[in-house]
Amino acid sequence: MMLPNSPEGRDVAYQLHPYTNARAHQENGPLVIVRGEGPYVYDAAGRRYFEALSGLWCVALGFSEKRLMDAACRQMQTLPFGHSFTSRAHLPSIDLAEKLVSLAPSPMSKVFFTNSGSEANDTILKLIAYRSNALGEPRRKKVISRMRAYHGVTLASASLTGLPANHGSFDLPLPNHFHTGAPHFYREGELGESEEEFASRRAEELEALILREGPETIAAFFGEPVMGAGGVVVPPVTYWDRIQEVLRKYDILLVADEVICGFGRTGRMFGCETYAITPDVMVVSKQITSGYFPLSAILMNARMFEPIADETSRIGVLGHGFTAGGHPVGTAVALETIKIIEERDLVAHAARMGAYMQSRLAAFADHPLVGEVRGVGLIAALELVLDKKTRRAAATPGAIGTIANRLLVERGILTRNMADAVAICPALIVDQAQIDELVDGFKSMLEALPAAVVGLAPAELARS
Repeated sequence: MMLPNSPEGRDVAYQLHPYTNARAHQENGPLVIVRGEGPYVYDAAGRRYFEALSGLWCVALGFSEKRLMDAACRQMQTLPFGHSFTSRAHLPSIDLAEKLVSLAPSPMSKVFFTNSGSEANDTILKLIAYRSNALGEPRRKKVISRMRAYHGVTLASASLTGLPANHGSFDLPLPNHFHTGAPHFYREGELGESEEEFASRRAEELEALILREGPETIAAFFGEPVMGAGGVVVPPVTYWDRIQEVLRKYDILLVADEVICGFGRTGRMFGCETYAITPDVMVVSKQITSGYFPLSAILMNARMFEPIADETSRIGVLGHGFTAGGHPVGTAVALETIKIIEERDLVAHAARMGAYMQSRLAAFADHPLVGEVRGVGLIAALELVLDKKTRRAAATPGAIGTIANRLLVERGILTRNMADAVAICPALIVDQAQIDELVDGFKSMLEALPAAVVGLAPAELARS
């Protein structure tokens, strides 16, 4: 696995240790959540918290949407289980597949249902190998993703993930998985480099990797439109344009992981629309059911699907599937979720509320411990530092973020820090007053943070 070069004066530790210190959580014990209402959840003691991460980036409609509960109940009473093996199907999965194809930002041909983003990306890796064999290109099995990417935690999808915590002690990544640099200009841009120049350099690095391994061996590139678990990394200007130019040049499939970005998060229905990405395959999950039921889906275009169909006709069966893949209750809930998003115009609402949230968060950019405020739509992050000029964090990676997280919990806000980047990802239903409440809570945290980090040793400056 390749690590990107570290620019002079940047914090290498951030790249190497992307997670919070788990021991602190083990010592304090779990926070037991017992119920939810709108964008809020309540613990066993009855205390209310603003769920600033929508659970795990997923509860788009809040924690008490009765229409989703009713949709699940109706389906339970009608057909509580159904599968798609041996030429069977059921109406909710058929209807949802048709709906997803109609919503796709670029032409898609077929949909395959799985249960999570991890399963979906794992399935895509299998189908990519299947497709390459069908095309008579058995060497074209290598895949490229990015450092700090998150694509899941199964054996194969964790190999796509570019976070060392998901690799260490697991003997990962597997062979044929390669990682190129993350699109984080703040941390990895060189001194004097513009965003456009940085984007070009990242594309050149990708091309160099392809040429080193052999273009005829590279099957696909996986990328999140906006990186989520890697720290809410928003791509710089021209980044996706340049990356797609390289992929087209070498006839490499593009897989867009929309698990976090999909269904309105970036202010458009899909992140691909926000960044003019034209994928061959899309992965969706999380907000597809507002987190109320496990479900994920793979959308693939004809370029991806037709060789797979030809190979299946030759063999006689596609030897892959999951018992609960396309579960009727899950697909019924997804249909109702999408219906609500459309009826309430929540994508446009997310764009409006997102612009307001981003404008309010931008005021924190002058805080002495805030290195960067970044985001798009209703997803954002504050990257915390000890030294604003040198962009240094603490010697212990994630130390500032962990303290900030504790201070937020004390103020009734639940979120998650990825090292020293504190994420913000409220439900799509959030209103302006609730955004003010959330941002005011962050303001209070930042006012308390300088005293709380006294004594933390700064990280050493990275060497050029």
